[in-house]
Amino acid sequence: MTGGWAATPERGSGAALRLMARIALGLGWPVAQALLHPITAFYLATSPAAQKRAARRYLTRALGREARWGDLWRLYFCFASTLLDRVYLLTGRSAGYRVDITGLETLHAAAERGQGLVLLGAHMGSFEALRAVGGAGAPVEVRMLMHTANAGPADALFDSLDPTRRAAVIELGRPEAMLAAREVIERGGVVGLLADRAPRGERMVPVDFLGDPAPFPSGPMTLAAVLRAPVVLGFGLWVGPRRYALHFEEFSPALVLPRETREEALRGWIARYAARLAEMCRAHPHNWFNFYDFWREEER
Repeated sequence: MTGGWAATPERGSGAALRLMARIALGLGWPVAQALLHPITAFYLATSPAAQKRAARRYLTRALGREARWGDLWRLYFCFASTLLDRVYLLTGRSAGYRVDITGLETLHAAAERGQGLVLLGAHMGSFEALRAVGGAGAPVEVRMLMHTANAGPADALFDSLDPTRRAAVIELGRPEAMLAAREVIERGGVVGLLADRAPRGERMVPVDFLGDPAPFPSGPMTLAAVLRAPVVLGFGLWVGPRRYALHFEEFSPALVLPRETREEALRGWIARYAARLAEMCRAHPHNWFNFYDFWREEER
């Protein structure tokens, strides 16, 4: 798959997604949850062979054994479950959801000091669950720095469900993006970055990930250094129907890239992030939603 993550098309038409959202909101969570099983079976059966090969290779690394069909099913089902939960979380229907949080004291301490944070995440679990922390005792502004060029029907649907969602995004690539992010930090807010993928064309740095070299984007670490704020890792893990485990941990009091050793320092920060992400993937293998050739094995 030479196109990479950003060139991987989002599956599912806008009409089908809107229909599922109406079913979920109209008939309730039990009916929608039951429908996830045939939906997962359909998408797994019809998924392109290259996507299934990529997912199987990832799972084999994370599980430490050859991935089986059931492992693929769990990965696809976990992904579908987080999409369904977004429909409810974005419309404020959180009754019945259980969210267990660890590391919240890190956010509390920063909020009490009026200090902004950079939150590094990944395409793991649900960021909508991470946003729920605002209602769990840490009422701070949370904005995401992200590329929107790969947005598809799902993003359009979620934006329609929660009109404030788009306002919480700072679009990378715009001249005013860094100014907006710095203002959030100065107000004591949180700026989030997904540090495991980037659009094609961004500079990548190969580091060890789950036992083999894999390219990670340099941009997120560079941006975190420019923002000059403490850096925290955050993951919103799906652990079962309507159950999430939110995990926050300190990554660095400040991410520094000295001019004299910039390349070495940058690689070191990326490697440290990749090592922690690998640990999370091994502990929660079906939460990292990878459906493309992350290690670029098919390009060799």
